Amino acid sequence: MPRTLLLDLDGTLVDTVPDLAAALNRLMRGRGLAPFTHAETASMVGDGVAVLVARAFAARGAAADAAAVTDFSADYAAHVADESRVYPGVPAALRGLAAEGWRLAVCTNKPEAAARLLLTALDLAPLLCAVGGGDSFPVRKPDPAHLLATLAQAGGEAGRAVMAGDHANDVTAARAAGMPGIFAAWGYGTPAMAAGATAVAATPADLAAIARRLLPANLSASSDHA
Repeated sequence: MPRTLLLDLDGTLVDTVPDLAAALNRLMRGRGLAPFTHAETASMVGDGVAVLVARAFAARGAAADAAAVTDFSADYAAHVADESRVYPGVPAALRGLAAEGWRLAVCTNKPEAAARLLLTALDLAPLLCAVGGGDSFPVRKPDPAHLLATLAQAGGEAGRAVMAGDHANDVTAARAAGMPGIFAAWGYGTPAMAAGATAVAATPADLAAIARRLLPANLSASSDHA
């Protein structure tokens, strides 16, 4: 059974805040509300579109109207890769692992359609075996079933898999799924979110090296990482 690396998307593979903030601010201005800075937007990212929109309205002392999530989603999808950029070092790290036979999959709380649009636009899609979005299954991170369902789509198994991401949701889901969790320190998460992670990676190259160390090529499929 090949080794599998499950990867968060926003804040781990791609800096998506520029386009998320732009779409969110167009939504806010359309409702007569004040916009957000990139840093403010980054602090609200990680739990899916509906939560992002709800947090934004709450921060402005308002409640999201019935059309807010739909309006945001449509606008964001049309501009998903205008300014978003792959983090330096990510393509090389992923290509290196893929060349060694690793299966790579994205497990994100971003809606699957938007995730696939972004990954295709930034030329990451060809490296991936599966994409599990926030609406792909009945559950999403931090529920470990989200990771396990994505892993199954990628043709992997928990005993030979590792999860990497920049949010507490990634760390929590990995632990509950019985696999190692690598915290991506360059992303949007705070250092406190790394609590419980198996390891912390400073760069994408570091992440790849840690993954190799956690799952050596001769690792038994029955190994326990819980």
